[in-house]
Amino acid sequence: MAKLLSYLEKGRLEAGCDEAGRGCLAGPVFAAAVILPERFRCPQLNDSKKISAKTRNKIRWIIEEKAIAWSVASITPKVIDRINILRASIQAMHNALKMLSEKPDFILVDGNQFYPYETIDHACIIRGDGRFRAIAAASILAKTHRDEYMERMHAQYPVYGWNQNKGYPTAIHRSAIDRHGLTPEHRRSFKYAPDQPVQLDLFAAKKKSAIIYK
Repeated sequence: MAKLLSYLEKGRLEAGCDEAGRGCLAGPVFAAAVILPERFRCPQLNDSKKISAKTRNKIRWIIEEKAIAWSVASITPKVIDRINILRASIQAMHNALKMLSEKPDFILVDGNQFYPYETIDHACIIRGDGRFRAIAAASILAKTHRDEYMERMHAQYPVYGWNQNKGYPTAIHRSAIDRHGLTPEHRRSFKYAPDQPVQLDLFAAKKKSAIIYK
């Protein structure tokens, strides 16, 4: 397992941000913001997609106990349909940053797109969840909190298999949509036909300044 970096610049409070659920057909998009101590150590910490659910859940509690600050936010399917999934993902990150008990000096964002948050500088880092501890920690919190939510929703809508697919477009999920239709948890702006790809971004987000949606 590759060694993750503790910081981009030594001596400042850096918040890692990541999202979970962007490519799902159902459920909110979740995002987390995490500020870790410089000496934080967790050998199994990595990009949430590269470790098992059991390991993610174990690491989640370590992060929540040891982090200087952490928070998780979500944006509902209704808002996703209104503003598009890219903007909703970034808004969820902004909301998570706003809820931190400590204000960071700098923001590390997984991916290549972000709207500036307040006056805090940021860096977008491709595959950052496999490079920086704070982003990896954010990816784990976003993923585990979202999975927990989808498992609760599975109890209400068991035919869609959300306890297994977590809202992603699996064959079982698509087949259930064909038979039973959509629930209030489904994103109406996404494509559902098996031969069509999921539409992640309805509009190209070109804006440089932050846009806040409520």
